[in-house]
Amino acid sequence: MTLTLRTISREQHLEFIQSLPAASHMQVPAWADVKAEWRSENLGWFDDSGELVGAGLVLYRQLPKIKRYLAYLPEGPVINWFSPHLEDWLQPMLAHLKNEGAFSVKMGPPVVIRRWDAAAIKSGIQNPDVKRLRDVEATHIEPRAFEVADRLRRMGWQQGEDGGAGFGDVQPRYVFQVPLENRSLEDVHKGFNQLWRRNIKKADKAGVEVVQGGFDDLAEWQRLYEITAERDRFRPRPLGYFERMWKALNAEDPNRMRLYFARHEGENVAAATMLIVGGHVWYSYGASANHKREVRPSNAMQWRMLRDAYALGASVYDLRGISDSLDENDHLFGLIQFKVGTGGQAAEYIGEWDFPLNKLLHKALDIYMSRR
Repeated sequence: MTLTLRTISREQHLEFIQSLPAASHMQVPAWADVKAEWRSENLGWFDDSGELVGAGLVLYRQLPKIKRYLAYLPEGPVINWFSPHLEDWLQPMLAHLKNEGAFSVKMGPPVVIRRWDAAAIKSGIQNPDVKRLRDVEATHIEPRAFEVADRLRRMGWQQGEDGGAGFGDVQPRYVFQVPLENRSLEDVHKGFNQLWRRNIKKADKAGVEVVQGGFDDLAEWQRLYEITAERDRFRPRPLGYFERMWKALNAEDPNRMRLYFARHEGENVAAATMLIVGGHVWYSYGASANHKREVRPSNAMQWRMLRDAYALGASVYDLRGISDSLDENDHLFGLIQFKVGTGGQAAEYIGEWDFPLNKLLHKALDIYMSRR
């Protein structure tokens, strides 16, 4: 099969994404509007018969002072990663991006290499000799993912430097997912650990209600989110980012982004955003007040979002990034501890990969990024 690559319209790109069971929310055409500070392009791969068989959203970031770009395909491109002729997909892409002025290409193949179920993670946490998820025997290994990594290396792609915590890449390498396919809601609920089930009950008893919000409620979301940022010591995104995200994603598909609030006695005490692409649903951002934690609003909200994802016919509910640290003294440990209570599974992607088209500029960018 000979593949040809060319720029496609947003409409063609969206139609292709809609024909798939799922794809990353960072590979839908509207994501380009969310990342307004980047230039963007929609790429399409066509087979011999002229049918669109792959697509990719490319974001171009200009280097300061020179007209050369970093080309980034977050969690993409959406192609046949298990093709024995992977170079036939990627070589034309590299040639095209070089032509567009890219000095370096970064991509995140949506390929899972290992999975650990909740029981395996729990036994790892209980073992004092185990400090990292990768030290725990995986419940499932995808041999084809190792082949993909080998092929990429042979083509000259370089593995993104990983800081050890799984956050070395721009997008998280480790995520936590609750599979919903071929399961009843009762089965999903049974999969929760005792603490989660108890907390859901506690919230219900305390009268916590979970409601959906709209665009006009984003300022209230921002209030809770900034409280969370101060508490957890991270830099919050501005309100404008979420407003842009809402407008862009929901203009493309009115059910692409949702907003949830957990309320107690009329007061919003927790909030979350949810993203939907086909059968894949993500819990994207979360926020909570510093008080009323004892009524367990976050558990109630997650349970409602999970039920809504199930009602949408989702095959997976994705709680996004975790660190791979199983060390109780690590500040990121609480993240995996909270998510593992859902009875889901941790998944490790093969990470992000770089292709330096101009080694000197690529090196300069590396130095610049490491100093930031």
